[in-house]
Amino acid sequence: MTLDVASAILARRATKVFDAEHRMPEEDLETILGLARRMPTAFNIQNWRFVVVKDTELRREIRKVAWDQPQVTDASALLILCADIRAWEKSPARYWENAGPETQEIMVGAIDQYYRGREQVQRDEGMRSCGMAAGAIMLLAESMGYATCPMDGFDFEAVGKLIHLPEDHEIVMFVALGKPAKDPYPTGGILPASEIIIRNTFS
Repeated sequence: MTLDVASAILARRATKVFDAEHRMPEEDLETILGLARRMPTAFNIQNWRFVVVKDTELRREIRKVAWDQPQVTDASALLILCADIRAWEKSPARYWENAGPETQEIMVGAIDQYYRGREQVQRDEGMRSCGMAAGAIMLLAESMGYATCPMDGFDFEAVGKLIHLPEDHEIVMFVALGKPAKDPYPTGGILPASEIIIRNTFS
């Protein structure tokens, strides 16, 4: 059974207990990641990197530095979303290879002008990109009958060492995917729209 976007949003909850025996078909994971790669990134720099952790021993080691959370080892798939902070300067013409020469020249110049010397902007862009990709991954998984858990409860530096994270990359978050073995907690409650939705200005 597949869900539409609105239904997936309403159904999704953070699942803490996964069926450790379940194996996700590789084609399902490829579908999820393939569609997540179509999420937007500024200047089309595609600065997310999805680390798919399959090695059982590595997942055990990651769990040790992730507050011993069972999702790390028991979920069918563990994704580590990383931002390539320097993606903007890595052969940027390839991000616009399907555009005409004039457009490519304009965009490559704009990329350099926007990011060069602006380290905070480079990092922030990676956080935004990975956040949008994570949202897509969770909703796609939900629509396909899988449960997910977004995670940041881990030692970022220790995990970086375990996955040999390049110096110009930064870990943003985990997303665990699989079949639930226990119902997730119900929603804790939704704040009123009047508190969240601002019309024009705060005051």
